Amino acid sequence: MNILGVSAFYHDSAAALVRDGLIVAAAQEERFTRRRHDAGFPAHAIRYCLAAGSLQPAQVDRVVFYEKPFPKFERLLETYLAFAPRGFTSFRSALPVWISGKLFQKRLLRRALAQLDAGFASLPVWFAEHHVSHAASAFFASPFAKAAILTLDGVGEWTTTSTGVGEGNRISLDREIHFPHSLGLLYSAFTYYTGFRVNSGEYKVMGLAPYGEPCYAQAILDHLIDLKPDGSFRLNLEYFDYCTGLRMTNSRFDELLGGPARRPSEPLTKRHMDLAASVQEVINEAILRLTRSLAASTGMKQLCMAGGVALNCVANGKVLRDGRFDNLWIQPAAGDAGGALGAALAAWHIQEARARATPDGCDLMQGAYLGPSFTQDEIERQLTAVGAGFAVLDEAALLARTVGAIESGKAVGWFQGRMEFGPRALGARSILGDARSPSMQSLLNRKVKFRESFRPFAPSVLREHAAEWFALDADSPYMLLVADVLPCHRLAPTPGEEALSGIDRLRARRSAIPAVTHVDHSARVQTVHRETNPLFYALLERFYERTRVPILVNTSFNVRGEPIVCTPTDAYRCFRRTGIDVLAIGRCFLGKTGDEAPAEFTAEFPPD
Repeated sequence: MNILGVSAFYHDSAAALVRDGLIVAAAQEERFTRRRHDAGFPAHAIRYCLAAGSLQPAQVDRVVFYEKPFPKFERLLETYLAFAPRGFTSFRSALPVWISGKLFQKRLLRRALAQLDAGFASLPVWFAEHHVSHAASAFFASPFAKAAILTLDGVGEWTTTSTGVGEGNRISLDREIHFPHSLGLLYSAFTYYTGFRVNSGEYKVMGLAPYGEPCYAQAILDHLIDLKPDGSFRLNLEYFDYCTGLRMTNSRFDELLGGPARRPSEPLTKRHMDLAASVQEVINEAILRLTRSLAASTGMKQLCMAGGVALNCVANGKVLRDGRFDNLWIQPAAGDAGGALGAALAAWHIQEARARATPDGCDLMQGAYLGPSFTQDEIERQLTAVGAGFAVLDEAALLARTVGAIESGKAVGWFQGRMEFGPRALGARSILGDARSPSMQSLLNRKVKFRESFRPFAPSVLREHAAEWFALDADSPYMLLVADVLPCHRLAPTPGEEALSGIDRLRARRSAIPAVTHVDHSARVQTVHRETNPLFYALLERFYERTRVPILVNTSFNVRGEPIVCTPTDAYRCFRRTGIDVLAIGRCFLGKTGDEAPAEFTAEFPPD
């Protein structure tokens, strides 16, 4: 049976194809349209999934949407009635959109599918609950035969947090917390308050937090959230405006935390860093209380997580180190895009009641390499069409040239195999650099990514060497766990470095791998496995043979405000418009002279 999962119409639209319980393909629409967080109907992603499965539309057995529109509309109405007359302007603008389309989503989906291809016209359409989609994406794709489940996000229909158990082909979610009480919305409120964009800037708050001190954490616990010992919570809505759709926070929030929200154009101060550290501290504590309670109530030793808050890798690392669970598995596309995959898996296992193959210790995500790939002929044709000059190398020469470029301090665009599904680049659409370089973090932020200087970069490390460098001896293939660099690799600060504060702390060389060591000595680790990405593994092996360091800087192949590249043409355009020095794309190897690389950010790039 071929089941097509779809998420759309809010943010991060995506499609996924599941055949007889196995994942064939999955991709986000933004990668094709080049519009970041594209919320439109995922026509391009659906076409890709069908092509990957060698299917015609009529061969699809069912289309499954990742949430239910009627309960979501019920929430809109009840929230308005609870807060009326506040929010009437927002309600008046939202109501026609719902009445004309979103409320009758089955009709909207059928029309969009039929416009895509007439073969879709008679297909049955099913709707899964939002948090069931999250839970299914986590448990059914995991390597566990049974596990506890935790989902956390902003809000689905009503649910913002759910816990339960998965076993075999069954999921039971027995505890829920409902809107407007939400850890995701609490974190988004601080995203807004510190001057970043909601639904895309939360990871910036996480990256900013280590520069500050959690001096506002107690005020948050005393006034903004009533957090119980078992992890259940309620927000104090007197400080928030998101229920009425006006702002995330209000004047009482400003008064409590010492001033108005930061405008995006304003400089970051120590106060903003302290605010980021404080909300991160509270989120860490809330998630730890939830997971401890879940471990005690279920007796399970494995935990699966999904939902946008599950992308908070700092909290995830604390959950793993807490030791209540032996193993932790987080869906790499934990946000709404992954809901498309979860909806398809839920249809197969729950609605169809089909048995789940007993996991053999490997998950079903195939390293998250579920997107498009391109043959060598296709790569060469696309590069030729844009006028690129390139050399075609065998694998050994490609690896040698790439390692040589990284060793010499160059930023390398690495485009190989199937594109990743989810927000992380995992060695298929990556920009790579030398983790030993004291200047690489600054160079990548300033001349390649064109983004804020405080943003950290992640290390990709050979799995068998991870515990030699990081306080982590577990698989972390999806870059969703933070661990500390071991003390033996840290460098003692000089007196001048000890006196640095705020963003200036970036100037201190913190370890033998400074490009991937955050100011608190933490790192967002990706363990690289030969089985899922043999070419990337071989590249790391060659680098290790030459340097005795089994680690590379790995960041997504894109620039600020743009999605990760999808096609060879996308990759070449990004290469030409940025400070990337070398491009390894398939077996093609491209370099450029120094005067061809732009030195600074230019206005042609959209804001993040």
